[in-house]
Amino acid sequence: MIQNISPEVFDNHFPDHEMTSPSPYDTVFAYDGRTILVRKAEDGTLAFPGAGEVIARGHAAAELIYLFSIDEKHFFLFTSFDKGSMPLELEGYTYEKNSVLRAAAPRDLRFAAVTGYHLYVWYRDNRYCGRCGHEVSYSRTERALVCPQCGNTIYPRLNPAVIVGVTRGDSILMTRYAGREYKGHALVAGFCEIGEALEETVAREVLEEVGLHVHNIRYYKSQPWGFEQDLLAGFYCEADPDEEIMLDKMELAKARFVPREEIGDEDADLSLTAEMIMRFRDGLE
Repeated sequence: MIQNISPEVFDNHFPDHEMTSPSPYDTVFAYDGRTILVRKAEDGTLAFPGAGEVIARGHAAAELIYLFSIDEKHFFLFTSFDKGSMPLELEGYTYEKNSVLRAAAPRDLRFAAVTGYHLYVWYRDNRYCGRCGHEVSYSRTERALVCPQCGNTIYPRLNPAVIVGVTRGDSILMTRYAGREYKGHALVAGFCEIGEALEETVAREVLEEVGLHVHNIRYYKSQPWGFEQDLLAGFYCEADPDEEIMLDKMELAKARFVPREEIGDEDADLSLTAEMIMRFRDGLE
């Protein structure tokens, strides 16, 4: 899956000293909405600006926020969301839709860019205190935003959601989303509601999206998914045998039970959904 970058090690520990200063060769991620600044090579690999390139363009090091590291590589965020800032422009680089990262190489940079996007959205959307409306400041001691007026502290947000492999005998329920850019195979999925356990979310989402009651709900694995700021929890469960699919057409374009032998290859290197589909196909669920 996207976070599997071993033997390299992801470290999101926030520096315990004053804000880390970038070196010229540290990587900078610059986002503009749902796009990211990249340079694409002919072989499909992606490159991102170095801090030296950004500073040479006339930007101050203070415009770069330390994000995290992978082994000895450090990553910074260009603060294009600050008041009066414009998106970063560099010769040879263009803004591409974030979906370009799904097939990007190398794997560690792909994961870093998606995780950086998660933090970009959080920084961008929390420039003002939700309690008193005052402009917030960056904490110097932890990954947080602090309101100097009322002391409110804001931490990065995770959206818990479930991915559900609904099985019936030797078939699994595969879906396609309605009205989304992504047109590949999917499983039933949805966000947890307040006061709801993950297993309750599984049962509710399946009933809402396809009208099926399920049992034998069992946890499989989790995955961070920075594209949507989610923390995904994967579950398998079994559908009651005699119920018909009742499709929620606002959420799904189609849904059907697909036998193991009809399931083709999915890119299990990327998503929890794909790994769960492949695991079912191979009888390992």
